[in-house]
Amino acid sequence: MAIEGTLPVEETLQKIICKVTRNNNVVLNPAGTFKELGADSMDVVQIMVALEEALGIEIVDNELKSIPDMASFIEYLKGKVAERKRQSHAFYRSK
Repeated sequence: MAIEGTLPVEETLQKIICKVTRNNNVVLNPAGTFKELGADSMDVVQIMVALEEALGIEIVDNELKSIPDMASFIEYLKGKVAERKRQSHAFYRSK
């Protein structure tokens, strides 16, 4: 179930990180990392899966390797959401 339409990407990300890490005091620092938010490698996998489901996107592991911080990750997510919307609109226009 995609919640992207009701929440901004940043808010969706923050809610998912809070849920996975069981820490309701998560503050997204643009220069920060998942590790700094208390997320271990298993948490990061759970966060990625939850984001894919919530935003209706596919997160590609190889693309993540070049993302240095939270600000870049949020831009990556926004790009994926925009790409999904473009593909969706193109699909419906072709019918």
